[in-house]
Amino acid sequence: MTLAKLQANGDGWAMELNSADPDFLARLDALLPDGTLRAPEPRYLEEPRGRFVGQAGAVACPRTVEDVSTVLRAANEARVGVVPLGGGTGLVGGQLMPDGPAPLVVSLERLTAVRATYPEENVLIAEAGATLANVQAAAEAVGRLFPLSLASEGTAQLGGNLASNAGGLNVLRYGNARDLCLGLEAVLPTGEIWNGLTRLRKDNTGYDLKNLLIGAEGTLGVITAASLKLAPRPAVTGVALFVVPSVEAAITLLARARDMVGEGVSAFEIMHAQGFDFLREHLPELRQPFAKPPEWSVLIELGLGQGQSAEAALTGLFAETVTDGVVSDGMIAQSGAQAAALWALRENIPEANRRIGSVSSHDISVPIRRIPDFIPEARAALLAIDHSFRINCFGHLGDGNLHFNVFPAKGRDRADYEALRGAVKDCVHGLVHAYEGSVSAEHGVGRLKVEDLERYGDPTKLAAMRAIKAALDPNGIMNPGAVLRA
Repeated sequence: MTLAKLQANGDGWAMELNSADPDFLARLDALLPDGTLRAPEPRYLEEPRGRFVGQAGAVACPRTVEDVSTVLRAANEARVGVVPLGGGTGLVGGQLMPDGPAPLVVSLERLTAVRATYPEENVLIAEAGATLANVQAAAEAVGRLFPLSLASEGTAQLGGNLASNAGGLNVLRYGNARDLCLGLEAVLPTGEIWNGLTRLRKDNTGYDLKNLLIGAEGTLGVITAASLKLAPRPAVTGVALFVVPSVEAAITLLARARDMVGEGVSAFEIMHAQGFDFLREHLPELRQPFAKPPEWSVLIELGLGQGQSAEAALTGLFAETVTDGVVSDGMIAQSGAQAAALWALRENIPEANRRIGSVSSHDISVPIRRIPDFIPEARAALLAIDHSFRINCFGHLGDGNLHFNVFPAKGRDRADYEALRGAVKDCVHGLVHAYEGSVSAEHGVGRLKVEDLERYGDPTKLAAMRAIKAALDPNGIMNPGAVLRA
């Protein structure tokens, strides 16, 4: 192992890291239970979009928080980089390290227990490697709802959801992952274990370490378990697909729905015709409700209490809004199967996008009232770069989060446009910034958007982030190069 030495970087002085070489791995292996260290199989080094390929000296798969502590303490003493890995479903490259000294990947896949449920308190405690789907099932088993919902919930893991402050389909009503977490158990870079699994709603005892770790993408420590907020399960749910003449009309529809049922609006998703075309092109087995997709449509879900009728509420909403042209057509699911079929359209848009291959994908948020102006301006600016682009705009209109993705012309490949990829991203992100939005609404910064954070982030905030990183991780071992430049 080479001696660590100081090197200059753009932000000052940082400690150069060492590779997870055979000498280090042999010493670490002697401290851990048999089978904890593994060879770095390809599944640990890949990400969904194929933009990054990672590297690793080895993969550690600890079974306990004490094992995680042993791993981080050894890595910190040897100044070996550590890349925490959840389900690997992240879309900004935060879960892998493509270059630099080979790190140690720490996979949480064996910490899967649901440790406790407290239905009377609406609390569940689960380990970081539990899949989101399993956490949802554990809540349902005690008559409660864990409302975080993502297309990747069958493989996404709780620790990764919290580390990236995942959003998803129900943010409108229940909030991001941060809003659904009461406390954490985590291991800091020095190997110290923080036992913060509180079930309290009120605890004003100093700085909020929980909210530092949530959204930090593994750069400040490793989340090993979480105390989660549950919610009552809605007694009745209803799903409808409404056709709207414009994005402006969709926003009006959202306001009308909230006036009618308040917080009963669980999800409000906008979809463009391009998304339906992509589904027909690559997932033709999905039955579509319209012979010709409307330019804009909204998928709305209500979750109401005992004695209320979601179908009646949706019928009333349609009758009220069709009269004044806010809605022009629609359908209300009459069964669970019909509701699932409508949701399948929305949930499979990312898969159709993936099969086509985007030139550049953008997870953005814009103040809701400004979205009707942003979309046509961004579209015009992109088509000025190349008139053949296909643009698929869809997402969580209820919370201002759009997936504004740019695709090659039909019959062409994204590789044909590689020279334009940077210009496309700069175009979209520059406009988002001008509209007082965010260039990362729910996917995080990872490694993909480090430069964007530096370009568009507030300098005072960035300086504070670097100071926090230096205080908690002075050797810079935690997820080097993610969020903040290494």
